[in-house]
Amino acid sequence: MLRAAENTALVPRTAPPTWVVIALACAGQFLVVLDVSVVNVALPSMRADLGLSAPGLQWVVNAYAIAFAGFMLLGGRAGDLYGRKRMFLVGLALFTVASLGGGLAREGWQLLAARGAQGLGAAVLAPSTLTLLTAAVPEGAARARAIATWTAVGAGGGAAGGLVGGLLVDGLSWRWVLLINVPVGAVVLAGSARRLTESRAGDGRRLDLPGALLVTAGLATLAYGIVQTEAEGWTAAATLLPLCAGPTLLGLFLAVEARTKAPLMPLKLLGLRAVSSANAAMFVSGSAMFCMWYFMTLYAQNVLGYTPLDAGLALVPSSLAVVLGSKLAPRVMRAVGARNVAVLGTLVAAAGFGWQSTMTADGGYLTAIMFPGILMMLGAGLAATPLAALATSGAEPRDAGLVSGLINTSRTMGGSLGLAVMSTIAATRTGGGRSAQALTEGYAEAFRTSGVLLLVGVVLMLVWLPRKGAAR
Repeated sequence: MLRAAENTALVPRTAPPTWVVIALACAGQFLVVLDVSVVNVALPSMRADLGLSAPGLQWVVNAYAIAFAGFMLLGGRAGDLYGRKRMFLVGLALFTVASLGGGLAREGWQLLAARGAQGLGAAVLAPSTLTLLTAAVPEGAARARAIATWTAVGAGGGAAGGLVGGLLVDGLSWRWVLLINVPVGAVVLAGSARRLTESRAGDGRRLDLPGALLVTAGLATLAYGIVQTEAEGWTAAATLLPLCAGPTLLGLFLAVEARTKAPLMPLKLLGLRAVSSANAAMFVSGSAMFCMWYFMTLYAQNVLGYTPLDAGLALVPSSLAVVLGSKLAPRVMRAVGARNVAVLGTLVAAAGFGWQSTMTADGGYLTAIMFPGILMMLGAGLAATPLAALATSGAEPRDAGLVSGLINTSRTMGGSLGLAVMSTIAATRTGGGRSAQALTEGYAEAFRTSGVLLLVGVVLMLVWLPRKGAAR
């Protein structure tokens, strides 16, 4: 009986109010997603201050995203085994300290190292945010609303990054896009230590550290190879070697997972249709949508001449649209089902990307930024909630942290690799030109390619996602 009790969630004597758990979980999720996008408007200032190259500038974004994606499965499993609250606190503490280091960086490599450490902290923290929430709210309409709130806050964090970054860069300096995390993280850390209760599904298994290192190394190597194509071309040894090594490392990861007794990613989970199809759809969607904020802020500043604050303000309607889409999704899901809402949201986003690809060097705000941005992010918000609900409905409670980590991994992994690919596509189309017209053509090509990728995602969802499930 004692052994059985150890394998179930620990029941606290006095559980905190559900809204407290949701608020703290969403605050953690907001921070980690905010830092994916908040640096975008600060990139030109970072480049001028630290002397970063163009590829180095891209790695300010990708160092965070790849560490985030690569170690998230490890973070999710650690939460299941050692306690979701404990991992939430450990991840948040690491994230906060790394933010301090990045804000005080004096050399480019110091900033990149801090961004990688931030990503590691986020990878430990993020899976616990969803798992704490789903453990506190019973399955059904209430959980769907809670997941929608979590999705909206996370999406809002990504969307608000431009505005927050613009305010901080214009009012203070680029360093404050990182330093602002320190007081906020400290407040959330104190509140979480006091109010959250512990839960786990500890069954004595060990963490699969070799698996985590292989998947992270594979992702980083593959992304590096894609970035190298811009400077070296597709046939250079400096490009071909990482492009071959990356998939090889990922293949070794799958081989290790198939043989180890305590795999980081139990391959049996991928045999569950809801889990595998929702994560595949999340990967494809993330590959297309992640780059939106990156290119929109560069277009606004490098082509239209917006200040960092102006660029952040220009994307406020998009920020509101993604929150609106996330909050609308549960209501629409009850009427037409999760699969159909995911398809609808992706189609809306694809229409926005197609519109954005018609951008010009002298575009007006309404037609070049606002309206297409609203469509892109409204669709993103509509699609994310049903995909997360489908994935979490297909797994056992003992794997809740792992599935949560897998959802975030799929989205962020797709986003980091997608950013590397889209940046290469944009640079190839630009052809080395720095004029407003050349830059616009490159950005437009990236949006066009992303729109096509989203249509591929629609086909995948129609064919693979379960027709029923998670609609409630």
